[in-house]
Amino acid sequence: MSSKPFAESAYRNAGPILEVLAHEFRHCTEVLEIGSGTGQHATAFAAELKHLEWQTSDLEEYHDAIRAWIADCGAANVRAPLALDVRTAELPGESYDAVYSANTAHIMSFESVGDMFSLAGSVLRPGGTFCLYGPFRRGGEFNTPSNANFDANLRARDPAMGVRDLEDLDAIGDENGLQRTALYAVPSNNCVAVWRRLQEGRQ
Repeated sequence: MSSKPFAESAYRNAGPILEVLAHEFRHCTEVLEIGSGTGQHATAFAAELKHLEWQTSDLEEYHDAIRAWIADCGAANVRAPLALDVRTAELPGESYDAVYSANTAHIMSFESVGDMFSLAGSVLRPGGTFCLYGPFRRGGEFNTPSNANFDANLRARDPAMGVRDLEDLDAIGDENGLQRTALYAVPSNNCVAVWRRLQEGRQ
């Protein structure tokens, strides 16, 4: 087995997230993952959800790690990473019926979060699904003191980062033809939020 980076959090949360994706992506065939990181989620999910073609993507600095995980997993339905930065990405429209991203919204600037939603809205086919995993606020309130502390630590590192408010994300979704249809609570005080692309596309 090749030497590759390992994220303990990705190992811990993969099971609960997989349960959500198995339901939400049950009718999907092609998934774009935005920000594949180490590649652990991509390989774990592709191995279990064999009906999906899983397209990894991230900044080029993460590609070696993603390729190492793909090489070791042996799943034929996970693709080599695309070089993708949400601020500049240009992908063919309506080319996927699912988009997945984990632990990205709080480490991007809010403007970049808007870019991610714009990208999801453009690449999803009508009726397609966008699943976003991470910590969220609701109505400006944190669900736990630990997430409030996490947010403070993020903002101390970079004022552009921070735990996002679901209502703000819903507003961005509306601008890009995406309507939230579900919110799943998963362990470690995080959630999987689900948006669906409207049949008529962007408003």
